[in-house]
Amino acid sequence: MTNGDRKMVVIARLRAAPLVGWQFACAVLLGVLAARLNWEGDPIDALRYMIFGQPLLLIGIAAVLTVWGYVFGMWRRRGAYLRHDGVTLYRGGSARWPLVLVKGVVVTRGETGLHSLRLVVDDDSEVARELVKLYMLEDPPEVVRDGVMFAAARASGGVRPVTVH
Repeated sequence: MTNGDRKMVVIARLRAAPLVGWQFACAVLLGVLAARLNWEGDPIDALRYMIFGQPLLLIGIAAVLTVWGYVFGMWRRRGAYLRHDGVTLYRGGSARWPLVLVKGVVVTRGETGLHSLRLVVDDDSEVARELVKLYMLEDPPEVVRDGVMFAAARASGGVRPVTVH
């Protein structure tokens, strides 16, 4: 995988089963919400009733379509979800961080009880950025953490402790 003139190195891939499960759940929920819409009368009356009579249902449909689009984007990038080019760390298609600012990678438990891999970045903020939920990873979290830290150590030119499995 290349990014312009730099070669991309894949650090982590996503498992297909959770992504398929999320897409299936979105399809079922969208079907249930669409079945609850009132389709009677002419199209103008049906549209007016959807907007003014059932606004929560319409907002629910929009939310499900948004989640489905996000999961579809993850599906498209599942083979190279976390990657770097020697300068920048990329997550999916939207998030990126300079490797020289990466201080560490930690495993944390979120509010929902799910464990996730989080990136600690030296940019004067106290927030650790979520890289990926652990149940989505194809590889063990230690391997992914070590891959990120190895790439950060090479980018900064400094020596940092990295465990090898």
